[in-house]
Amino acid sequence: MEVLQEGIGEALGWHDPDENREWVFKNKSRELKDKRMSVKEAVSKFVHDGDFIASGGFGHVRVSMAIIYEIIRQKKRNLAMAGKTAVHDLDILTGAECVNKVEAAYSFGHELRGLSPASRRMVEGGQCKVVAETSNAGYQWRWLAGMMGLPFIPTRNLLGTDTGKYSCSKVVKDPFTGKPINLVPAAYPDAAFIHVHRCDIHGNAQIDAILVEDFELSRCARRLIMTTEEIIDNELIRREPWKTCIPFFVVDAVVEVPYGSHPCEMPGMYYYDEEHIAEWLKLSKTAEGAEEYFNKYVFSVDSFEDYLELCGGVKKLNYLKRREFLEEPMIAPWRK
Repeated sequence: MEVLQEGIGEALGWHDPDENREWVFKNKSRELKDKRMSVKEAVSKFVHDGDFIASGGFGHVRVSMAIIYEIIRQKKRNLAMAGKTAVHDLDILTGAECVNKVEAAYSFGHELRGLSPASRRMVEGGQCKVVAETSNAGYQWRWLAGMMGLPFIPTRNLLGTDTGKYSCSKVVKDPFTGKPINLVPAAYPDAAFIHVHRCDIHGNAQIDAILVEDFELSRCARRLIMTTEEIIDNELIRREPWKTCIPFFVVDAVVEVPYGSHPCEMPGMYYYDEEHIAEWLKLSKTAEGAEEYFNKYVFSVDSFEDYLELCGGVKKLNYLKRREFLEEPMIAPWRK
């Protein structure tokens, strides 16, 4: 196959599919066993310095923030991260000096709230490097190729763009049409973490919202930490098997952590904590401010539950539940 163009980006997380399959057979169990553990134990066991990590959800929606904060608390270092609609999670991990490599699709912004002061400062200062670029669809295809056990996915995505030039993909001559086609390489994150509405002790999970890329991500990640709003009986899972979007045999850890997406949104359960996000955006404009935030909300507490108390406890959490169903007026502190 004739290669017409090669992107100059680093292919984070790429492995020969046969080598990855062998790794999975040796390291992943298909036993229907109890996988419950604490946030602290899950991060200690499955996230290591130098790993390529990926966060589930989309933007500020259904993000496993309990795991993100614990990674910071345990001071994991030299992580590379998939910047696929990565906003608050990537921003605070980079600001805490945990992440120093990013493949960027949608990164370094907080959507309607503005840019990300901490991660932009780290990238501009050289502490974090953007080693490749892609698009949201590009990541969808990287996960899909990994899930399917293929070395790449052919697509027209990125053709004719500067993003393609800085990506890790290759443009080749299509042997069927003779036209250019883009080959997006597979990706196998060392560790991924996905927050779901409910699952059983084995990891069979249900999500009451758009799956985004989590269907594919859950199946290509070498290690998968599942955080959940609640653990339910396996019997209830079996009654409605069509709702199980992530099966137990791809899951390595199950962590029950109510409000585990805070300060991000959990669809149908609670809204964004705009006051808290605004506090981070204000403080993180300087390195000293970011350090103040981490000292207050991460290093001064031992658990995610203690962090929630600092953020306003039951009163704030009840407000966020009402806000999700439009029973309270929206707070927009970033506009002040």
